[in-house]
Amino acid sequence: MTDSSHERVPGRQRGRFPGISSRAYEHPADRSALVALRRLSGFDTVFKALSGLLPERSLRLLFLSDSVRVSDEQFAHLHTMLRDACYILDLEKVPAMYVTQDPKPNAMCIGLDEPIIVVTTGLVELLDEEEMRAVVGHEVGHALSGHSVYRTVLLFLTGLAVKVAWIPLGNVAIMAIVTALREWFRKSELSADRAGLLVGQDLRASMRGLMKIAGGNHLHEMNVDAFLAQAEEYEAGGDLRDSVLKILNVLPRSHPFTTVRAAELKKWAESRDYQRIMDGHYPRRAEDKDTSVTDSFRESASHYADTVRTSKDPLMKLVGDLAGGAGDLGGRLRDRFTGNGTGSGSGNSGPANGGGSGTGKEGREGDGTA
Repeated sequence: MTDSSHERVPGRQRGRFPGISSRAYEHPADRSALVALRRLSGFDTVFKALSGLLPERSLRLLFLSDSVRVSDEQFAHLHTMLRDACYILDLEKVPAMYVTQDPKPNAMCIGLDEPIIVVTTGLVELLDEEEMRAVVGHEVGHALSGHSVYRTVLLFLTGLAVKVAWIPLGNVAIMAIVTALREWFRKSELSADRAGLLVGQDLRASMRGLMKIAGGNHLHEMNVDAFLAQAEEYEAGGDLRDSVLKILNVLPRSHPFTTVRAAELKKWAESRDYQRIMDGHYPRRAEDKDTSVTDSFRESASHYADTVRTSKDPLMKLVGDLAGGAGDLGGRLRDRFTGNGTGSGSGNSGPANGGGSGTGKEGREGDGTA
């Protein structure tokens, strides 16, 4: 399904963004992580080699033969959402979309030459129309940003790492690239969440969808404010030991934690940048070729500096102290790691109440909505 016409308009009045560049919604951490990924020693060589070896045709045939292709005749409501999302983000070529049988709620955008969007039956059954619209917009955002290429490489390398685990050096080399790809992809999810909001233009629906992915179809038992409070507790809670555990918990994942995604999206929805886009002031694709890589990197660096400065995470606060030349850093490091810190403003004395604990499902590849 590669219909390029846009005669259908969104089901309710929504703003459209003609010629919008993915730079308009890309998270600064997404861009900087991709720059770092491309600078990884050996990445370009591996990527070029894999581009000719990846079984993309096999993937297309697999979904064509063993999934349901979305169209006017099959999953027509998803077909309408897909066309609406492409209309709003002005993506000329509508990607092929498939529904595959899997009780786990998930979605992904893959493909080297042309993107393919895949959603699971678990996701279709879990979300209502407006929540699903945000997810479809999320995946179209991945397509517009060109994320599908790297996502496909990540899926292939993850499988390859398992097959060559018995080769010590080979596995180390592959896992280094897989780890870097995962770090970038987690950041790219924040960008795609923003694209989903631009398509759905309903923050409450986006929040509901993330809550359902985290806690299932029990909205009557959940509360958005309490859910966002979890993100605040997760970021600020505990001492340096918890900060390290948070890093270890997130490393195997392809997605950021759901509460973190919700908090990041809400923050962006309340920002001046989002309002400017909604008012029609945003970067155009026609200007992409004139964009300075240095400026993008500088913007990303500025974002990270702001993150370190404003973060409530104990490790990030310590990094800020180091950058600021705070005194007695050795003692503060020792106290925070042992949970004995009593300095004013630390808020970290005493043990954390599960601030960074993970569950078994959190470590699985592909958790959450791609």
